[in-house]
Amino acid sequence: MRRIISLLVENEAGALSRIAGLFSARGYNIESLTVAPTEDETLSRMTIVTYGSDQIIEQITKQLNKLIDVVRLVDLTEGRHIERELMLLKVTAERDYREEIKRLSDIFRGRIVDVTDKTYTIEITGPVGKLDAFIEALGDADVIEVVRSGVSGIARGERALRL
Repeated sequence: MRRIISLLVENEAGALSRIAGLFSARGYNIESLTVAPTEDETLSRMTIVTYGSDQIIEQITKQLNKLIDVVRLVDLTEGRHIERELMLLKVTAERDYREEIKRLSDIFRGRIVDVTDKTYTIEITGPVGKLDAFIEALGDADVIEVVRSGVSGIARGERALRL
C-alpha cells in the first residue's frame, strides 16, 4: 500500500541522512522524498512516499518518531489530502510531432517552457497518476529526459502538520 508520510524535522545538518539511514538499515524503500524549509527557520518539512503493509508503515512511523530530529509526523494517506508533483519532460519535437505534442500538453494542462528547433521542454504539475498518464499518452514520441520533483502533500481542511 502506498503511503505519504509528512514530517517536521529539525533544520540541522545530518537530519536527512539519519532519516534515510533508518529506511535503508531496515530494508524499506523510499519511492520519493522532498525536503524544504518551513516558515519557521529551525524546521524543515519532509514528505516521504513509501510502500508497505499496515504493519510495516506502523513500524516505520514508530522508528521515525524515535529519531531526535523528528519533531512531528503525520501519515497524510490516513485522511483527505492534496498531493502534487512537478515534472519537467524534454521530448523530441520535429515537424510531424510538434503540433501533436503541443495539443497533448494543453490537454494535460502542461506548459511548454523551452522550445528549440528539435525539442520541447514541458512542465506539468499534478498527482502522480496524471504525470504517468501524460508520459503514456506521448506514445511513440522520443522522450529525451524526465525530471520529477517527488510528491509534496498537505492535509485538506483544518488538519495541519504544525507544532
